Amino acid sequence: MWRDEALCYNQSVKFVIGNWKMNPSSFAEAKRIITVVKKNIGKHPHARLRGQAKVVICPPALFLASLVELTKNTAIAVGGQDSYLSDEGAHTGETSPSALRRLGAACVILGHSERRAIGESDTVIAQKVASAVRNRLRVVLCVGERVRDDAGAYFTEVKRELRASLEKFPRSEIKRLVVAYEPVWAIGAKAIRAAKPEDFREMSVFIRRNLVDCFGKKSGLVIPILYGGSADERNAEGFLREGGADGFLVGRASLDPQKFSAIIRVAESARY
Repeated sequence: MWRDEALCYNQSVKFVIGNWKMNPSSFAEAKRIITVVKKNIGKHPHARLRGQAKVVICPPALFLASLVELTKNTAIAVGGQDSYLSDEGAHTGETSPSALRRLGAACVILGHSERRAIGESDTVIAQKVASAVRNRLRVVLCVGERVRDDAGAYFTEVKRELRASLEKFPRSEIKRLVVAYEPVWAIGAKAIRAAKPEDFREMSVFIRRNLVDCFGKKSGLVIPILYGGSADERNAEGFLREGGADGFLVGRASLDPQKFSAIIRVAESARY
């Protein structure tokens, strides 16, 4: 299964992770989306030659167990949208990383900009990261600046988020780390402008340098860095070809099975 494979640095294999957030409102709709995506995976003519994209769906926790069953023996893995910093206890409304793993989750998204926006600190995220890794989950760690200033202070913001959130990450488990860059200023209805591939390339180089500083060259160079700022079927190829992205953390477009499948097809044909 995807969750038990080693994460080898191979630029011909891309990650496409769908974050459904609090959608859809019914399991019937969730099942419909998954069914369409399952039919479309691996259909690109280059997929057999270059390898299928590593596809993950992160649904609302209510649907996770059922979708794990639906995706058994397929190329789709299922992940969590968040998890808590301890495995069990009196923590109303939280999600246990141990339970996620036992249900069959492959990974968990941590440090998402929407979680940070409601007050989740780097310290808490670091604890969650450590707990998830201890439970043998892969971590999709999100980092990204709220604004881009002419003085370049946004580099400091991303560096702080990245390093503080990974403070407790064990070097021996580096294969369990994926980083997703979210330019918050480019996401949603309040976006200042759309992010460009060159924006991602600039920041991914900066993130890569910090990962090398934290974990050493050998480890720092094998960590996939994904683009997570309103990725869709129209801009995916540019972020792969010009931006050098190792894949995508997809929000709204992942709820449209045709659009999500189109992103997967772009990733399957990638040779950048």
